[in-house]
Amino acid sequence: MDKRDYYEVLGVERSADSAELKKAYRRIAMKNHPDRNPGDDESETIFKEANEAYEVLSNAEKRSAYDQFGHAGVGNMGGGAGAGSQGFGDIFGDIFGDIFGGGGSRSHVQRGADLSYTLSLSLEDAVKGTEVKIRIPTTTQCETCEGSGAKKGTTPENCATCNGVGQVRMRQGPFSVQQACPRCQGAGKTIKDPCHICHGRGNVEETKTLSVKVPAGVDEGDRIRLTGEGEAGLHGGPPGDLYVQMAVKKHPIFERDGSNLFCEIPISFVDAAMGGELEVPTLEGKVKLKIPTETQTGKLFRLRNKGVTPVRGGSPGDLLCKVVVETPIKLTRKQKDLLTEFQEIQESQGNKQSPRRSSWFDGVKKFVDALKS
Repeated sequence: MDKRDYYEVLGVERSADSAELKKAYRRIAMKNHPDRNPGDDESETIFKEANEAYEVLSNAEKRSAYDQFGHAGVGNMGGGAGAGSQGFGDIFGDIFGDIFGGGGSRSHVQRGADLSYTLSLSLEDAVKGTEVKIRIPTTTQCETCEGSGAKKGTTPENCATCNGVGQVRMRQGPFSVQQACPRCQGAGKTIKDPCHICHGRGNVEETKTLSVKVPAGVDEGDRIRLTGEGEAGLHGGPPGDLYVQMAVKKHPIFERDGSNLFCEIPISFVDAAMGGELEVPTLEGKVKLKIPTETQTGKLFRLRNKGVTPVRGGSPGDLLCKVVVETPIKLTRKQKDLLTEFQEIQESQGNKQSPRRSSWFDGVKKFVDALKS
């Protein structure tokens, strides 16, 4: 796929100065940074595109070549995400170092991890909506040290090895490699007197009770995001989110397919042959269903608007009722005699009363005769 124009990627005019470029890149990077959008491939792609565009346009020589020859002009100059003399870590640090500190390095502030919780629901609660309380084991910011990890009344000190940057450069032959500081593990800070509550971690483990509002119409696998209810961030970083995933329990009567409900209704041989009226259940109570005469097993009846209203809006679905003719069991002698008499009368009528049965046997006979020939 062809690369997009770098000015278009950043949303600036071709005459934009360095301040405008920096402001545009900063806006896009803040919104689409992977730490803020875990698992979002689209945001990651936008972030990488912006990084590549800024890496070229913020360099006077590369920008001049790009303005004259386009992408081909910087192809041999190290243009591209993470390439050239200034890698991703340096670019991001230059832009955001004034916010998070670190003297031009990537911040040691880290967003907390997201959590996942599976909520088991009845079909009725999933369709009508409900509110439930859940208990979540998680980590929260230590109130004693306010997340710093240092003893109350003290503050973390800049790491003596990396001078608070959190990164050190190691030279390997002709190459210079940047890696996390081995002393502070990238934090940029060291704690001389740890907090006695969190022991320097900055957060503590606890179990939270949360109220979850489940909207009407949710289905199996739907997720509800509770912003900021995940694990606490590190070094004062923002907390992660909690994702509550719906797991709908199997219902004894109904099956759900999108906005429609489905159920099977057993009926007697007599009701199927002579017709009648049945009471059938819905999630809103019982309704009458008229069974016409000569109804065959497997016949599907549709009760409109007796299904589920989708969680994202729209018209409610239908309830589909499939009738299944039930063969009677444990017959009495009198019932057997009556059925025998009924069968004799039916056979005397020829094939008029069992057209499907007779056509099926005709088809079988033709099939067998074709095999013999």
